[in-house]
Amino acid sequence: MPLTFDEARHLLSRTGFGGIPEEIRRLMPLDRAAAVAQVLTVPSNKAQTPPPKWIHRLPPLPRDRKHWSEMDKRAFREERKEEGLELKQWWYRELCATRTPILERMTLFWHNHFTSSLHKVKWPPFLYWQNVLLRLHALGSFRELLKAIAKNPAMILYLDTQTNRKDHPNENFARELFELFTLGEGHYTEQDIKEAARAFSGWHIDHRTGAFRVDPLHHDEGCKVVFGKSGEFDGDDILALTLDRPETARYLVRKLWREFVSDQPDSNEVERLAGIFRREKYALAPLLNELLLTEQFWAPEQRGTLIKSPVELTVGTVRLFHLPTEDLMPFIRFGRRLGQDLFDPPNVKGWPGGTRWITTSTLLERTQLLNRGIRGHELGHMPGMADHLSGTAAMNHAPGGTWLATEPLDVVQGTLVPIAPVHRVSAGEDRGHAVLQLVLDPVYQLK
Repeated sequence: MPLTFDEARHLLSRTGFGGIPEEIRRLMPLDRAAAVAQVLTVPSNKAQTPPPKWIHRLPPLPRDRKHWSEMDKRAFREERKEEGLELKQWWYRELCATRTPILERMTLFWHNHFTSSLHKVKWPPFLYWQNVLLRLHALGSFRELLKAIAKNPAMILYLDTQTNRKDHPNENFARELFELFTLGEGHYTEQDIKEAARAFSGWHIDHRTGAFRVDPLHHDEGCKVVFGKSGEFDGDDILALTLDRPETARYLVRKLWREFVSDQPDSNEVERLAGIFRREKYALAPLLNELLLTEQFWAPEQRGTLIKSPVELTVGTVRLFHLPTEDLMPFIRFGRRLGQDLFDPPNVKGWPGGTRWITTSTLLERTQLLNRGIRGHELGHMPGMADHLSGTAAMNHAPGGTWLATEPLDVVQGTLVPIAPVHRVSAGEDRGHAVLQLVLDPVYQLK
């Protein structure tokens, strides 16, 4: 059965950043299975936006930094700060321009799952390459992603694996591996963490190349007991043991359910999907395909029940209204103020999301962001949307904004908001004011 306008809009909203009527109608001749398959089809898992020029630089060697003056240290920090801002702008530009929104949505999902931050890592090239890694495996194999992220330089520095030595084991990575990355709380013991930390000892970055290496002098080769199994385990063995646990698939399915379907996972569906995930050897595309075909995903009562993250709100608005992206510093400033600073999550747990995106202060900030962005302030001026969206004549000449003026008002409303707005828009109201009213309506914050 072909999709309705609302169904196609819902799919684009949940798997990307929304869509204009043309994009929505492109999906409408398809049935659910074909539409989901099309959304999940990604020709390339690489970013289209050219990266910063400094991505291949290596950090200075520790022995050289010992001789730096205070001025040298200050200059180093300022240069890293500028590179960090450039990196954030690079990703925002990719988010706004991508032709495969599901790829960026999943990269953002994994960025919040396998957290690392510029604040802790202090070397932007490492964060860039971690972002490339997340995008490479975003829709691929969780098994391969887990193996790669455990040896990623940014992760090694962020969770202190660099200081993990057999005589002084550091438990940070082992703890977060079990608690946040795979099993979830309650499915391991403190002794499991201690033993796993020993297995990851000696997993370091080679300062001369920036590559991962196992330092035999600092690796504990002794027998470890993890999850009731014993052996001379190394880090790869611990990852394999963790993936063998059924709790890992359930934990990830619940998290993906909250990302795409609702805040309350269905226990029966979680069990069914976790079984598929395990049978598919942790392949993500088949899991997402099944998740997006559940009746719960398509249920009308699920529309408008999830809150857009600050990045989704900002990027989605830019894409819907074709706002300019020459200057992306306002995106970074608003992201910080709204609680989502790319490449700088608050802690290893990432951004909590859900209803916690909205507080009294952030709701006001969100409204101001939308007001200024659509009116042509802060986020840049939208050609043809001048005079505070004062009429349809101006919108008719706006590149990318023509649909706002030419489509029937009910189509404009159905495109901009997932459910009926709190404040009803009058059919005879000036189109520019009607659009602004819809964008400032509370339901525009939902997806």
